[in-house]
Amino acid sequence: MPNPAYLSNNTGDSQLPSANGPAAYALSPATSSHHYEFRSAVVGHANLWIVNFGQMLDNTLQSADVQQAFGRLEARQSADLPLLSFELQEYRFADFRAYITLKVNVSADEQQLFSKTYKVEGKSQGGKMFWGGSFAMKNAIQQSTKLALDDILREFIQDYNQLNLAQK
Repeated sequence: MPNPAYLSNNTGDSQLPSANGPAAYALSPATSSHHYEFRSAVVGHANLWIVNFGQMLDNTLQSADVQQAFGRLEARQSADLPLLSFELQEYRFADFRAYITLKVNVSADEQQLFSKTYKVEGKSQGGKMFWGGSFAMKNAIQQSTKLALDDILREFIQDYNQLNLAQK
């Protein structure tokens, strides 16, 4: 699946640390099918904006930046790799930015090794929304969500590296 333009255009901007080894990942069913709708008076209340967070997360995990950080991150369960499970707790877009609460579990050999909930807010895109209106809204949503996911992934990779799974 090709990366969406917003990820391709920002390749290299994530500045993710290197993970201590490859992994597999899975999204919870609720995360995969997450659908969020909202309206914004700033860009025209008549417009309905739809965010499919699961798709955005999956695209992010398959992006060049994340793949480079892990060396290999597969979208399936693999018996020889640790499994990263992502479960969205909350997503909303308000006050010109994305707010994400995402739980990440790490398991290996069917034993849970780590679980943490990350709560972040993306960078405000107010200027883009004000000056660009509805023409810039899609990019504002994608950019704020991407920046929030980058923050989560940076913190998670640091936590993941503390598990020293590459040596097991």
